[in-house]
Amino acid sequence: MWRARLPDVVEVRRMRAVRERFDLKPLAIHVNYLINLASLDPAIRRRSIDGFRGELERAAAIGAEYVVIHPGSYRGHSVEEGIAAFVLGLTEAAQGFRARHLTVLLENAAGAGSHIGGRFEELRAIHELARRHTAVPIGYCLDTCHLFASGFNIATAGGLRATLRHAEETLGLAHVRLIHANDSKGVLGSRLDRHAHIGRGHIGARGFERLLQHPRLRQKPFILETPVDAPGDDRRNLDTLKSLALR
Repeated sequence: MWRARLPDVVEVRRMRAVRERFDLKPLAIHVNYLINLASLDPAIRRRSIDGFRGELERAAAIGAEYVVIHPGSYRGHSVEEGIAAFVLGLTEAAQGFRARHLTVLLENAAGAGSHIGGRFEELRAIHELARRHTAVPIGYCLDTCHLFASGFNIATAGGLRATLRHAEETLGLAHVRLIHANDSKGVLGSRLDRHAHIGRGHIGARGFERLLQHPRLRQKPFILETPVDAPGDDRRNLDTLKSLALR
């Protein structure tokens, strides 16, 4: 839904205490999936800008380090128009906003239809344009399922090397602050955004082992977005990631 509210002050204090006790960081917030800053439809655009401003304010209120957003869909227009619309919408939403600890992360897409972000060049174009218009720090979040579905063969050693080389040349790996760890139900290049349990999709356990142990990625935070088909699935996927990281 579009409607939201600022979190309760007491709840925020409790959460901050738990984070401090268990050294839980960074805290990453994923924005409402209804938000589409690339849209040129007046009604959707207005709601998206207002909604994203709310996400920024709530993230700052709870002390989050990152806000992850999809670049959105430019349906009915060109990708260039969609990128420009996204940047203008982000700029308007962030006008007057100040939170030094908070960074907006652009997430790569699976490449389906008119969704922006299936190519690293599109993410870089947003980053470069946005830097001229807003002071809000911007980085990247890479989703493993989306990478694979959009044609980056991170399931193989050679494909992972090529992907990271392209990411370094296009985005700069230092700007990639977060990894969404999801196996892929779709085959390589399928453009299908369907997440699978770790090791049970087409990336596979060996692919995730290489990802987790790669020296350029090992110190980056990995966050699960895997399905919950049965109670305990989140814990099982987390345990799988831990075991693969320590092999």
